[in-house]
Amino acid sequence: MNRILKFAVAGALVLSTAQAMAGETLDRVMERSEMVVATNSGWPPQSFLNDNNEMVGFDIDVATEIANRLGVDVRFETPDWATMTGGRWQGRYDLGVGSVTPTNARAQVIDFPGTYYYSPYVWVVHKDSDIQSVSDLNGKVIGVETATTSEDYIRRQLDIAAPDQPPIEYNVEPGEIRTYADSMLPFDDLRLGAGVRVDAVIAPEQTAEQAIENGYPLRIVEGDYAFREPLVVITEKGDEEWNNKITEILFAMREEGVIAEFSTKWYGKNYAAE
Repeated sequence: MNRILKFAVAGALVLSTAQAMAGETLDRVMERSEMVVATNSGWPPQSFLNDNNEMVGFDIDVATEIANRLGVDVRFETPDWATMTGGRWQGRYDLGVGSVTPTNARAQVIDFPGTYYYSPYVWVVHKDSDIQSVSDLNGKVIGVETATTSEDYIRRQLDIAAPDQPPIEYNVEPGEIRTYADSMLPFDDLRLGAGVRVDAVIAPEQTAEQAIENGYPLRIVEGDYAFREPLVVITEKGDEEWNNKITEILFAMREEGVIAEFSTKWYGKNYAAE
């Protein structure tokens, strides 16, 4: 299947006419010359507040470029994760750019206009931990951010709604799962010491490397990734015209290498490659 068709399939995967009237969002955005984007405020390097209290990060750059290509300003809102991915926005947000995984459960309440990058998930332990391999994680206390694919994976419930997604392999049987409301909170507990509160954390490689770069005394367990997932922008369900417009813009950004540039800028790697 050629790349254009693959991207179109991914974008059209869950378009519906359930709630929003076609064209409503695009009309609203263009009339007020502003696009309201739901994202995160504490998830570096994807999206976070810098020392000047400004939103910055990979997702912020992607969202801002989408707005630029529409010729409108961008305003960021930071609802909790469950609200952002739970749909039924009632016009509060026009777009969600928060590194969201397209699962079949989420497909019931939000649309996925297109994939913009891919994220590998890794196991992270304290630097002084005795854990050396993935098999050593069996029976351990594993920390995850709640309502995320990290939690779905560790509970063996991950169901990614994307074409050509390889089967998910579950190689760890945790002794206990500890959940956290924010992506950095598991790392805050892990940094206290090996086994003090958790033995390991499963998280995106980008988030783990950012924590280590910021001085957290952690390391990534060597071996294969736990899994690799596509990340999508999200929209309120049912606005086909808006979805098609976002799909078109994202495809152009990927083809022109813009998303690869943002990825290299924030991650030091090109996670936009399929």
